Amino acid sequence: MIVCGLHDVALRTVEQLYLAGIRVVVVDDEPEPRLVAAVQAWGIPYIARSALLADPVEEAGLAGAAAVICAESSDLGTLETALQVRSLRPDVRLVVHLDNPAVGGAVEGITGEGSVLDVAGLFAPSVVDACLGRTAHDLELEGQHFLVAELGVERDGSLRELFGDLAPMGILSPQEELLAACPGRDATVGVGDRVTLLGTPLDFAEAGLHPADLDSSIGDGPTRSRWRRLRLALQDAADYFDAPVRATLWVGLVVALISTVILREFYVDLDAPSRHMTWIEAFYFTIETSATVGFGDFSFARQTPALQTFAVCLIIAGTAVVSLLFAFVTNSLVSRRIEASLGRARVRGTEGHVILVGLGAVGMRVLEGLRDRGREVVVIERDEDNRYASQARLLGVRVIIGDATLARTLEAANIETAAAVAVVTSNDMTNIETGLAVRDGLGPRWEEVPVILRVFDTSLGHRLEETFDFRHVWSTAAIAAPWFVGAAIGMGVLATFYVGRQPFLVARLAVRDGGGLAGVEMRGLSANVRVLALRRAGDADQLEYPPRRDTRFAAGDLAYLAGPYEELMQVLRAEQGAISV
Repeated sequence: MIVCGLHDVALRTVEQLYLAGIRVVVVDDEPEPRLVAAVQAWGIPYIARSALLADPVEEAGLAGAAAVICAESSDLGTLETALQVRSLRPDVRLVVHLDNPAVGGAVEGITGEGSVLDVAGLFAPSVVDACLGRTAHDLELEGQHFLVAELGVERDGSLRELFGDLAPMGILSPQEELLAACPGRDATVGVGDRVTLLGTPLDFAEAGLHPADLDSSIGDGPTRSRWRRLRLALQDAADYFDAPVRATLWVGLVVALISTVILREFYVDLDAPSRHMTWIEAFYFTIETSATVGFGDFSFARQTPALQTFAVCLIIAGTAVVSLLFAFVTNSLVSRRIEASLGRARVRGTEGHVILVGLGAVGMRVLEGLRDRGREVVVIERDEDNRYASQARLLGVRVIIGDATLARTLEAANIETAAAVAVVTSNDMTNIETGLAVRDGLGPRWEEVPVILRVFDTSLGHRLEETFDFRHVWSTAAIAAPWFVGAAIGMGVLATFYVGRQPFLVARLAVRDGGGLAGVEMRGLSANVRVLALRRAGDADQLEYPPRRDTRFAAGDLAYLAGPYEELMQVLRAEQGAISV
């Protein structure tokens, strides 16, 4: 197989192909020395020339290649390489990485269905689910609806006793932090264990678990009472009352109180000299005079010179206060609107929101996913000229332009009331610094608020989890690479989900006539791989679910498998036809 590119997902794809025992040749014209050293350490041929030229592709063995994976550092380079390969060899299996959905859809019409993959689109659903705290995931297999749900164990017993015929995908023991992948139904569990199960909604209902009760996510966002909404609205409005506005209001209040007292005591109704103004009349006349309305119901025309002099002072003071108040409020409104448009306004009146750090291709997909679920999002982006910022604002999302590694920026995003934080910039060091700043900003809420950290190096991610107690440190390349490998070798990856910190894949594999799986019983597969369903070659309308362990694979069958990536690759090694070159 030929891989054009050696950055991010391309490197992880090369690594997975190498571990699967597949011969690979890498072509790249902008290599990083450390990445080249890694490829050469694996004994993989490397051509440091542009794949846009015919010579490097031919030198890489295009004539005999089983597939070509185009995953260069830019969409333009990837597009040009894909079109070049298609023109040189139209029959070769082509897998293309493009971030732009419009371009990807057009290219897929040429290269074939499922040949164009979007890393951001593959990675974003996992981040959205983690931000929402989702424990149940939907899965479609040949039109059949399945659920993958994580449940807590409430009493000791075997999986068969507790959950019937639901397919167990994993058992996570919090005490020992151990994961048992794809255990048998006779495995025993104890109180406090977490079990991930797969089945149809009917299967869950038969086990006494209603599908609507499986997902513990907040769903469409936190429900708020009317008083809570009113309190948040008042907090948001209070942000516009800065120091000049508050000072003007205090002065106006003092002037109104003094005037009310004076009018109450000294204003004389000449038609009834013994009658004084009531308090409400005195306050009303004060406001009427300050606003220079002059309805004519009260007048200083026949009052004493002293009271007329006071009236002049009241008119001057009242009009000054009103004018200043209008000026300061207008200035505050305009300033806040400008600050909001420039991303420099502090977020007020928000709680239970998700803070999204980084607004690249991945961040935008995560943002769209969260908004589709009705969640309120606050974005922090360092680049003022970010091309996605205007799209985010069109979605009604507040964007703060600033450095998320600084405590003040996180405070501006109202981190003290955030429900989740996703840090998905393209710089690993920035993500780590931001994650640590978020941990400090959350304080005692660190254990309960999900924080998702994007880091390219999976081994570094594991060390961060162990050292700094992060719970969701994920690599876009590590999640997306199996999709590229599967598309290149003919195994269709359908979905990914996590059991604890272990990613699981759901894949479709065609059993080849004469391949290693033909005639093999399902119990002969790796113990950590689950056969979810089977579509027989002679029965295109019926999905065999659940298959029995003594069921044998036959040539032409479509098998739907689930398990950790490494275990699925063992199945592929058994099915030599799926990885032969």
